[in-house]
This record gives sequence, C-alpha cells and structure tokens, in this order.
Amino acid sequence: MNLSQEEARRIGHKIWNNECGGSVAGLTSWNAGENFASLGIGHFIWYPQNVRGPFEESFPKFIAFAINHHSDMPTWLRQNSSCAWNSRTEFLRAQNSPPMKKLRAFLAGTVDLQTQFMVARLQNALTKMLDEASPGERENVRHQFNRLANSGYGCYALVDYVNFKGEGTLPTERYHGQGWGLLQVLEGMNGTATAPDEFSRSAAEVLKRRVQNSPPERNEARWLPGWINRVKSYRANS
Repeated sequence: MNLSQEEARRIGHKIWNNECGGSVAGLTSWNAGENFASLGIGHFIWYPQNVRGPFEESFPKFIAFAINHHSDMPTWLRQNSSCAWNSRTEFLRAQNSPPMKKLRAFLAGTVDLQTQFMVARLQNALTKMLDEASPGERENVRHQFNRLANSGYGCYALVDYVNFKGEGTLPTERYHGQGWGLLQVLEGMNGTATAPDEFSRSAAEVLKRRVQNSPPERNEARWLPGWINRVKSYRANS
C-alpha cells in the first residue's frame, strides 16, 4: 500500500471519528462491561496488570512504535507495560488527573503517528491471514485484499476494519469456532460488486454472525447498530 501523507491523514481522522466521535475526550475510554482501557484514535486495547482477555492487546505495541519513531511522551508511559489504572472505576475517577490529561494530550498530538501504526499493522496482516486461511481460500483472500488496496475507499476500509476487529487469525477471537476479523470478511467476498461495497456487505454479515454467536451475558446486540453504521462508511458512495 502506498498512501500519501494526505491520504493517511484522511483515513486517520475518519477512524478517530468512528471510534471517538472526533473528540479529545474520547481518546481515553473504558467501556462498561470490559476489562481494559481503549485508547487513541483506534481505541487500542490496554489491559491492567495480571488481566488478560480474548482480544489482542495493541496499546503497548503502539507505545513501542512511538518510541521507535522518537515521539515525545510522558515518562510513565515508557515505564508501564500494563495499564496504569486497575479497573474502570479507578480509570473514570482519574479522568481529570494530571497523568490522564497528559495521556490525552499525547494521543491528540500523535494522530498521524497512530495512523502510521495502523497502516503498518495492516501491511503485516496479509501474511498472517494467508497462513491461517485454508489452502482453497488463500488466492481469493489475496485477490480481495489487493482489490481493496488499490482504491482510496478500499484502503480506508482495510485499515479501519483490521484495527476495529483484528486480522481474524487468533483462536481466542472466535465464538463457536467462527471469527469476525478481516480474514473472515475477505473470505465472504467473491468479486460480484465493487470492492468497497462488497467489503461493506461482507463485514455487516460477519458482525451479525458474531452477535448471534456471542455469549448472552455480553449483550453484544447493543453494539451492533453502531457497528453496522461503521461498516456502511466503507461504501464508495457513503
């Protein structure tokens, strides 16, 4: 993928709007019912110490990426591999604390860098997906990925979705053996429509299936309308 700086910036701001409504306050979130903080324009996951879940943790990877790019950041961020707050209650109580304000300022000042991080993740995703896909699906996955990568809307859809729901390669990111990541969306495409429109349709089907398969106690149906609106933005005429 060869994105210009302006194209990357446009994608980053669209993702920021998707995840946080484009607000600075939304850059530091912890959703009810979850055991992790969601940070940055991509709501990167950050687990507290000794807490793990089925979803891939991405915020420490972004911090390492930012350090490699010589980004200024609060010293305590460099020193904490685990989330600095141990619970949602503690996190919400600290919303106006100096560390939280500094964290938001750092995230608001690194929007372009966060976008670069997400693009880099996507660049590495294809190999992981081809390794995970069945031999009969690999050529179609590669073909559909390349169709999307060759258009502006397609690049946005790929970057946003892999950040939104992952590559679809982790065994822990399955309900009843069925994943909901980028791999599963690409497998649902067959070239019968323009790439962004077909991707949007397939993503909606994958997300509906996830909710149907999800544990009832997670009440994932409450998120589905927002998820569907998000993947509708992938259409070329949206």
